[in-house]
Amino acid sequence: MQVRLADYPQLRKICWNRRADALLDGAEALALYERNWRHVEPEALDGAERRLIQQLADLYGGGVLNV
Repeated sequence: MQVRLADYPQLRKICWNRRADALLDGAEALALYERNWRHVEPEALDGAERRLIQQLADLYGGGVLNV
């Protein structure tokens, strides 16, 4: 699974040092969310990004987001 940073504002925020059009592997995206959750504003997550996080957790995290 490939994740485009530009499509997910909170992921883009925690990947500030990468190009906005960068593609991440799904497992890498999940790891970034988990490691940097303290910088994510959960109330600012839109529906698409919430669904992405759940899908990543289901595929790569055994259904669990470790934050």
